[in-house]
Amino acid sequence: MKVRTTLTAACVALAGFVLCFPLVMLVAGSLMGQTELSSVLGGVLPSGEGYAQAPLLTLNPTLESYVAVLVDTPAYHVLFWNSAAITAGVLAGQLLFATPAAWALARYEFPGRNALFFLYVLLMMLPFQVVMLPNYLVLNALGINDTLPAIILPGMFSAFPVFVMRHFFATIPNAIIESARLDGAGELRIFLTIGIPLGLPGIFAALVLGFFEYWSLVEQPLTFLKDQALWPLSLFQPTVSFDNVGLVFASAVIAAVPAVLVFAMGREYLERGIAATARKDRS
Repeated sequence: MKVRTTLTAACVALAGFVLCFPLVMLVAGSLMGQTELSSVLGGVLPSGEGYAQAPLLTLNPTLESYVAVLVDTPAYHVLFWNSAAITAGVLAGQLLFATPAAWALARYEFPGRNALFFLYVLLMMLPFQVVMLPNYLVLNALGINDTLPAIILPGMFSAFPVFVMRHFFATIPNAIIESARLDGAGELRIFLTIGIPLGLPGIFAALVLGFFEYWSLVEQPLTFLKDQALWPLSLFQPTVSFDNVGLVFASAVIAAVPAVLVFAMGREYLERGIAATARKDRS
């Protein structure tokens, strides 16, 4: 038993090291100067020589890459606020539209409910490449291509948050709903005072997962946005040349900070939401 526990701990530690290795390398690279980066990554740089190494430690830590990103690169701030606007708009729309849709699919019996939910699941499983052309044609007909709403509007009606919230709303006991109806509460009041408070873990889980998805969009902006001034932060790194590889490391670390903070604040809700979905699937 002790040997099994030791082996399990060793496997978990090894898996943790493998998962954290890219992050450690990213932070270490962001603290290196251009000269040190050129020597460490010489094998992958156009003007470099030799073999590339994994930068886990820096001999001369410096913040010059961060200063170059935050002070000397105004475009980075523009792309940062573009990402913030896209993510905030999408999450606000999902909260407004996906929450009542999930409540209706979970708590009301009506003809075609299962077929409608199957359609939601089917839409959720379709990759972006399948729906790219129809989305482009619809957005072009609406006249909003090459604008931020072209990214925000489709995300507001995403099927995934409905899927997550519906499973959590379905775990609310029927006795609570029936008691509220017997006390004279209307359907809207039940939704606002019972459904949303008891379904907060599922709602927050969907919003946290939505933040991760829309904070790091790549394909949708490249498809629907021609004006690079409207691009999100996730498209900043590909525009940086290898001669300024320090900017790539530093900008990636800065872009990861909001995602790490959101995960730290919403981890409990995320775990509860996923657990509720798993319980519902098993039942």
